[in-house]
Amino acid sequence: MNDPQWGRRGRQGPPDLDELWRSAQEKLAGLFGGRRRPNGGGAPPSGPAKGGIGLLIGLLLLVWLASGFYIVDASQRGVVLRFGKYVETTLPGPRWHLPYPIETVEIVNLSQVRTVEVGYRNDVRSKVLKEALMLTDDENIVDIQFAVQYILKNPEDYLFNNRGPEEAVRQVAETAFREVVGKSKMDFVLYEGREEVAARAHKLMQDILDRYGTGIQISKVNLQNAQPPEQVQDAFDDAVKAGQDRERLINEGYAYANDVIPKARGTAARLLEEAEAYRAQVIARAEGDANRFRQLQSEYAKAPGVTRERLYLDTMQQVLSSTSKVLIDQKGGGNLLMLPLDKLLQMSGAGASAEAAGSAKPSTVPEPAAEAGARSRDAFRSRERETRP
Repeated sequence: MNDPQWGRRGRQGPPDLDELWRSAQEKLAGLFGGRRRPNGGGAPPSGPAKGGIGLLIGLLLLVWLASGFYIVDASQRGVVLRFGKYVETTLPGPRWHLPYPIETVEIVNLSQVRTVEVGYRNDVRSKVLKEALMLTDDENIVDIQFAVQYILKNPEDYLFNNRGPEEAVRQVAETAFREVVGKSKMDFVLYEGREEVAARAHKLMQDILDRYGTGIQISKVNLQNAQPPEQVQDAFDDAVKAGQDRERLINEGYAYANDVIPKARGTAARLLEEAEAYRAQVIARAEGDANRFRQLQSEYAKAPGVTRERLYLDTMQQVLSSTSKVLIDQKGGGNLLMLPLDKLLQMSGAGASAEAAGSAKPSTVPEPAAEAGARSRDAFRSRERETRP
């Protein structure tokens, strides 16, 4: 007789696989209403039981195969793993892989912007001093909070080279900022160099992440806050105010210098120009006098008497032109005749201005005064001729 569990009774060894399969079929047939063979016989199950089992197995197989379908969005990539080993990266669209447990797929979003906060959590007031306090090049401590935004550029490296991507980015960002701040002065970090510090830290972070092969791309570094520690904030504010006062006074000094120096330079330039003009005038006058003297010398050699008389008349004209009164000693009389030349000049000047205004008036010089002036000039010339040697 056959034993369905252990084979023939008189035989030692492993069970018969055929008998085990028949036994399993009988149990399934019993569950679905089929009949067992009497006395545990190995007759095959009836036709309806066998069809139900095949239908169930086919349905389970169909469900299992359908579980391998998946869809990849436009911003995503699918990483297929076969027994945990990388197989391929699938592009956007409907895809299929061998169902679990043979193959699995990891969907990685490449366009999602992820943010890591360093020195604070959720709010700049919730500080993490262990991350925020950094030492500058001039041995001062600054309190810095910043946020790092990143995306993924390589899904394979992101999945297989990172144990904790967010923590890796945080540690790399803190390391890069500490290096940049450690090479900068405190005032540079707090004021004029904030953007440059963030840009240098951005570049250094990306270099470190690329060297580690993390598949992460740093998109932006936002420096939220940079200030001295709270314990020395008041003293630092006083120092800042003193520095601002110093800058203000320096700027006022520069403004005053910019106002005074150009004026002084303009005055100096004007004096130099005047001096140059006076120098040129003196030189030209001296040269003209020299040329005139040479010409007079040549003329004097030709006609000494005429030249001497001409020189005398020119000299007297030059001397008497600046006087308003002339005293003449008439020949043969003891009285002096005073000519009112100043009045005559004033009257002649008034008559000239009246003519220029368009009024045709006769000369205001009285006839007797004009005749007296003519006689005085003739008497003066005759006296001069007589007194000459």
